[in-house]
Amino acid sequence: MPQITPSLWFDTQGLEAAEFYCSVFPNSEVRNVTRYTEAGPRAAGTVLTVEFVLDGREFTAINGGPQFVFDEAVSFAVGCADQEEIDYYWGRLSEGGEEGPCGWLKDRYGLSWQITPEGMADLLNDSDRDRATRVMQAVLGMRKLDIAAMEAAAEG
Repeated sequence: MPQITPSLWFDTQGLEAAEFYCSVFPNSEVRNVTRYTEAGPRAAGTVLTVEFVLDGREFTAINGGPQFVFDEAVSFAVGCADQEEIDYYWGRLSEGGEEGPCGWLKDRYGLSWQITPEGMADLLNDSDRDRATRVMQAVLGMRKLDIAAMEAAAEG
């Protein structure tokens, strides 16, 4: 099967963003940078694409211009093992960005992220619908997700 690689469109910040993301996630690196040539449309030597890896997943960033910007229709979910991981990723990725509801945030480049605990789906799909409803009500009132508060809501 061919490899599917997410490609992220930036105006001019592709390399800066890739380096930032690599600083946030373990086992990450920038692998290759290509640059515009004299053929343009941007100045020769300006970064065109950046190939990078975030914890084993390949991505490409392209500096294609200001025509397109990120919106919430596409986001990346980060499943966290515990509250410490939620706090870390929430803090790092929201630096210079904006916090949203229910574990969503936009980073400084406008890319949306969902910072969620592993097992969240189990709480929301609990066969006891009252428990699931209490968890959902709690989540709807949160920005950064709080595992202890979600579990307390489940217990009633």
